[in-house]
Amino acid sequence: MFYLSRDEAGGELIMTSKGPLADQARRNFLAKATGVTAAVAAPGVLLQSIATARPRDTAVTDDVRYGMLIDTTKCADGCTDCVTACEQENGLNMLVKPEGASDALWDMQRPRWIRSVKLKNNLTGRITSLPMMCQHCENPPCVDVCPTGASFQRADGLALVDRHTCIGCRYCMMACPYNARSFIHENVQFKPTAVPRGKGCVESCTLCVHRIDRGGTTTACQDACQHDAIVFGDLKDPNSAVSKAMASKPNVQIRADLKLNTAVRYTDV
Repeated sequence: MFYLSRDEAGGELIMTSKGPLADQARRNFLAKATGVTAAVAAPGVLLQSIATARPRDTAVTDDVRYGMLIDTTKCADGCTDCVTACEQENGLNMLVKPEGASDALWDMQRPRWIRSVKLKNNLTGRITSLPMMCQHCENPPCVDVCPTGASFQRADGLALVDRHTCIGCRYCMMACPYNARSFIHENVQFKPTAVPRGKGCVESCTLCVHRIDRGGTTTACQDACQHDAIVFGDLKDPNSAVSKAMASKPNVQIRADLKLNTAVRYTDV
């Protein structure tokens, strides 16, 4: 379980988690030549400069920016419908606990794209339940620290991972202030065609990019929420459902002090 709490002044939101990162694993990779220039900064260190932030396999435009608003007043304590829907949509439920692994180890290492988080206001004692996923920052630190360009940002604002160039260094996991990324520790036997994955790679919520690129207008978590707590859409369209919802309700970013301009916002936090 992950917890958010306010500092003593009731201002900054702080998130803590239980358990350290697992031992780092490495894997060989074949770097793509298209769109990158490479330079050797030191023996054994390969740095790549990405020529463009556009995705490698789909045409997108910066005329849109996808995001969502989560109304925490509608989030029921203990409800995990969005988590379950995400795991089914993206094949996380297909991952099998390694033979001999303890339940505690598997619980710590198994990939999660949405985490159930409780926020406690230290001044009032009020506890708020909310889902925490990749926030798809306008200024994503995961992209800044990636040495191979595997972490990249599409023109429509989605922060994604190219599994062909990810070397599993996990710098992006350490840089993410939301603990939103997961590492695949074991060989993957089963996976959906729309959401490929492999051992030694990092991954996180994509805002259901496979739906977006096929003309979809909702995410799996939004569809599954029985309380209508999640609204998804184009943040740049003032007439979109998410823009109208944000205009009608006060909402905040988690860790707004970092000035990341997140695409996921929360009400009543």
